Amino acid sequence: MPKPKFHIVIVGAGLGGLAASIGIRRAGHRVTILEQAAQLGEIGAGVQIPPNSSRILRRWGVLPAIESHSTAPQDVKIRSYRDGQVLQAQPLLPYCKDTYGAPYLVIHRADFHAILVEAAKREGVQIQLGSMVTKIDFVLPCVHIRNKPSIEADIIIGADGLKSICREEMLGKKDPPHLTGDLAYRITVKAEDMRKHKDLVELADNPAINVWMGPDSHVVSYLLKGGGLYNIVLACPDNLPELVNTAKADLQEMRDFFENWDPQLKIILGMVQETSKWRLQNSHEMYRWSHPSGKFALMGDACHATLPYLAQGAAMAVEDGAVLGALFAQVAHPSQLKDLLLIYERIRKQRTTRVVTGSTHARDIYHCRDGPVQQERDRQFREEEPFEGFPNRFSDPVFQPWLYGYDAYREAEEAWGTYLRGRFPGTTTSFRASL
Repeated sequence: MPKPKFHIVIVGAGLGGLAASIGIRRAGHRVTILEQAAQLGEIGAGVQIPPNSSRILRRWGVLPAIESHSTAPQDVKIRSYRDGQVLQAQPLLPYCKDTYGAPYLVIHRADFHAILVEAAKREGVQIQLGSMVTKIDFVLPCVHIRNKPSIEADIIIGADGLKSICREEMLGKKDPPHLTGDLAYRITVKAEDMRKHKDLVELADNPAINVWMGPDSHVVSYLLKGGGLYNIVLACPDNLPELVNTAKADLQEMRDFFENWDPQLKIILGMVQETSKWRLQNSHEMYRWSHPSGKFALMGDACHATLPYLAQGAAMAVEDGAVLGALFAQVAHPSQLKDLLLIYERIRKQRTTRVVTGSTHARDIYHCRDGPVQQERDRQFREEEPFEGFPNRFSDPVFQPWLYGYDAYREAEEAWGTYLRGRFPGTTTSFRASL
């Protein structure tokens, strides 16, 4: 008997919504994305694609396009904020391919987004722009759109990011993003301009992820655009006025804050002509992501927004999309849809919670103030072989394989198998529809 085909409406055409659309469409279902913007595009600069994400992108056939627009860093270098001394390095190339069977890449966010847009369109996903969601009927289910006809679906997925209307609709109340106490300066400079300074040639010529850890702040940098652009993110305490989340940066204020840091970094900051600063926000953990009706669920930043300190925000959204796609490939009867969303939530929520809390904890490691704790952290970097709880989480021999070795499709298929055996807690007897 052929499997049923459903109509899934996804609210939001960001990286997560596009990933879910590709995964679910490849499972054979009809997918419509509703995007409030009149034109598709992404702001921002670099985004990291670790093996747990690139493994999925390869399965979807988009990895060659990703690789053609990305840079493969050789390692992650942890540096002293004072003088740039490398305290510890974690190999990435060819380590990630050899160990996890998938590469570690960095790419411009706009390129990543454009590649996923084209992949979704090739798969037959319908993208409806200029569609501001105003209300969700969770029982029908149905999405109401400002000045446009409503759209009914079998399942609705809320992928509308940190400032999610879908989340507020499900909660029945306002739920604005939460302050983290940090902000970020996001900067790009031309690598060719860096090469004019002899002290910056090493940074401009060697594809690596460099991380300077200092008091209350840290800096991450890497090459983009095939080595033509240098991406720098400065994370430091939030001093933006209340209700202001983005503002043009005072360059002198920025340079003064990093006055006592590595001279290489100060040269780069002296090259910056203009930039802005963005408040870093996240959301509190939700009790559940899916509606009791069994016809709606959240994904990505709409339900598990995180600080970027493990470089896993986009990867978690891609994983969400892959798990949804893998489960929708298995469903055999409409009665199983409610259980499908519950299984998705159960297998994703535990992992994303660990990443969100781990990212917040990483701030405490990165931002140690001068003193004995910072000194011991740096000694461990220099002298100790990585151990469980190692301050460079990317080298932790327990955490790293848990993070990078995750196979979203395998996890989903194993969970569905458990469900079909009647052993998945909280589900109904609808598993028998497959028997």
